[in-house]
Amino acid sequence: MRRSPRRLLGALAAVTVAFTLFSSAPTAGAAQTAAGTAAPAARAAAQPLATSTPVVFVHGYTGNASNWVTARSVFQLNGWSSSNLFAYEYNSYGNNITNAQGLATFVNDVKSRTGASKVAIVNHSMGGLVSQYYLKVLGGNTSVSHLASIAGANHGTTYAGACLIYTTCQQMYPGSSFIAQITAGDETPGDTKYATWYSACDGIILPYTSTKLSGATNNNVACQTHIGYLADTVVLGRIARFVAS
Repeated sequence: MRRSPRRLLGALAAVTVAFTLFSSAPTAGAAQTAAGTAAPAARAAAQPLATSTPVVFVHGYTGNASNWVTARSVFQLNGWSSSNLFAYEYNSYGNNITNAQGLATFVNDVKSRTGASKVAIVNHSMGGLVSQYYLKVLGGNTSVSHLASIAGANHGTTYAGACLIYTTCQQMYPGSSFIAQITAGDETPGDTKYATWYSACDGIILPYTSTKLSGATNNNVACQTHIGYLADTVVLGRIARFVAS
């Protein structure tokens, strides 16, 4: 039985309308979901970071202030003024107790210059030992709002066996009396917020989990080398946001 062209066109129109209704419903739902997801994200992005806290960078063994060129740029991109970013330098071959005492003096000077009641400390490698001694043994935690340890030798590293002629390396070797002093009891004293970043690809901090601190937010980076952290803008950006929290 043959249908008239008019009836065929009517049937096709009905199918087309039904298809449009059913296919457009999920699209509308997806748009609403995307809008709902985007709104909190936009609000979060609109919230300014707390970037008024001065930051003190503490380098590692054989390092210096130039290690923090990329970090300083990342912090400035996240809202810090260059006048609130400081790099502490110390003697890599001397004694980390003396180095920690020097850090205490440096922090007090930064507080005096900026008028801030507290600073944030970002350290790398052996700078972790200098920082931990300052915060724990010298009571520096009362002057530090945040401590971020990047591949810190916080529980020592067997790699230090290659330079045991120096006191700093003797102190950095696992099981040393220096390590015992900074790890005994509470590893994260005071109201300071602590965080660490460590990676199985480190190659210098052995074992690589040595960086982790009990009581800190410990961040396992998928794969980053010991020196690579200093140019890793992604990790450095996360550290800037941690310090701003």
